[in-house]
Amino acid sequence: MGVRAHLIIFTRWPQFGAGKRRLAADIGPVGALRVQRVLLANTLRRLGTDTRWRTWLAVTPDRSGPWPMRLPLLPQGDGDLGRRMMRVAKAPPPGPVVIIGSDIPGVTREEIAHAFRLLGDRDAVFGPAADGGFWAVGFRRRPRLVDPFSAVRWSTPHALSDSLAKLTKASVGIIGVHEDIDDAASLARQSDYGNFFTKR
Repeated sequence: MGVRAHLIIFTRWPQFGAGKRRLAADIGPVGALRVQRVLLANTLRRLGTDTRWRTWLAVTPDRSGPWPMRLPLLPQGDGDLGRRMMRVAKAPPPGPVVIIGSDIPGVTREEIAHAFRLLGDRDAVFGPAADGGFWAVGFRRRPRLVDPFSAVRWSTPHALSDSLAKLTKASVGIIGVHEDIDDAASLARQSDYGNFFTKR
């Protein structure tokens, strides 16, 4: 039996007053909580049942739930975003991994499949975000797992360029650009979400 591809969805337990602080400042904590819940549910519905990969939830807090769909859980643990992503990237059985957030409403199954195809002959793959970061990162993990996340300026327009700068000796694939939902402006640009959630 061949190795299995692994999709890891990075997510925070939807809780009033926790997470999405910029969005909560714009539309209120109740609205932000509703957005978190709907985005996670929609992401799992679109991607979580595809048999081309095994889906995992990388969760924070480490002890939280119950989570939907009885998916296998990976605790994110402590540290900055890069340290937490590398921790969960090492956890699944052999096979390529792709890590995405749960707040990317435009991502499709075919984009995830394309990322895995690129990892057939590349060490890493990135999905750029509109703000200079990235919404997806993947690793072939063989013959070794490359680590691009030392000294990355997280939550800045430099997050993607900093990460790519660590991979000059690795082969890297790039997939399409998406926008994650961090505030009311990015929410409003999503036609399926903006009008509904910005109503008070």
